[in-house]
Amino acid sequence: MRIVALGGTLAILAMVGIAIWQMRETPDDLLKGEPPPIASSPSSSQTVLLTVLEGESVRDVGERLEKEGVVASAILFRIMVALEGYEGQLVAGDYELEKGMPTVQVIDRLHKGITSPLVVTVIEGMRAEEIADIMQREGVASSQAFLEAIQGSYDFGFLRNKPVSVNLEGYLFPDTYFFGRTTTVEDAVKQMLENFDSKFSDELRQEATNAGLSLHTVVTLASIVEREAQVAEERPIIAGVFLRRLRLGIPLEADPTVQYAVANNPESVAEYGYWKKELTQADLELDSPYNTYRRMGLPPGPIANPGLDSIVGVVRPAQTNYLYFVAKQDGSHAFAETLEEHLANVELYR
Repeated sequence: MRIVALGGTLAILAMVGIAIWQMRETPDDLLKGEPPPIASSPSSSQTVLLTVLEGESVRDVGERLEKEGVVASAILFRIMVALEGYEGQLVAGDYELEKGMPTVQVIDRLHKGITSPLVVTVIEGMRAEEIADIMQREGVASSQAFLEAIQGSYDFGFLRNKPVSVNLEGYLFPDTYFFGRTTTVEDAVKQMLENFDSKFSDELRQEATNAGLSLHTVVTLASIVEREAQVAEERPIIAGVFLRRLRLGIPLEADPTVQYAVANNPESVAEYGYWKKELTQADLELDSPYNTYRRMGLPPGPIANPGLDSIVGVVRPAQTNYLYFVAKQDGSHAFAETLEEHLANVELYR
């Protein structure tokens, strides 16, 4: 067994030597995984569409990559795949690659199945402007173009009861998205909406209907829960508190709704970011339909884009008698049934 292993190692080393000699690379260049640019390809930023077939050999993939000018050497590609232990682990798919890419980056994309080059991760609780900033940073679309696109009309059944006065805030489902360089901003928005449509199942929608909740109500309340909850187990409890206050005609008095309203002022965003941590009395008195300290009921629409757990928390809330809660230093909350208990908790934790 040792002789066989040694033979395999020598074979790989021999191939490495051949590749280095052919490409005139140093061993350091090889280890860095940064092959030299292809001298015969002046337009190295050109996009190449490459289909990797199920069960296709590393040799065939490498040769096509070299032919298309994506990598400098098919031999080096095969060696690096072998050294990474990825033989037989390249994911089939239609890939959008660029000429002259570092070989190590190509291999990483093929191994992970990342078919498109532009990756956008939307985190639970982000507001639309934060997503717009990421879209611009990753080269998908300008912030302004994205914010204009979410004002548009899209043909999805779940949007039928959404007020026309609000944009798609709340429906841009948190996830990691892969976009091509030719993806339009409208197509990017559609992908997020399609994801929402698939994740918010028919079963959940029926449960919401049975509970007397419209889909827009669920998403709006879930967005507030998403911003309030730091501990996953508390989402259904916080949702239950808000639902109970709504039924009893008590203002929600949710800080995140005020944060959302305050951040509509560009000067506030420049100084405090999109989610101002320390709200002042003036902030709490801000005249805005999103200020749930001054306005009864829910705001006109979501204040962020909630994840599935917060949506489920609203549809399946915890059944308690709690009407109040206050944040502790560790991010969890102290809940109370009476105002007296709540004031004692405020004194204790703030």
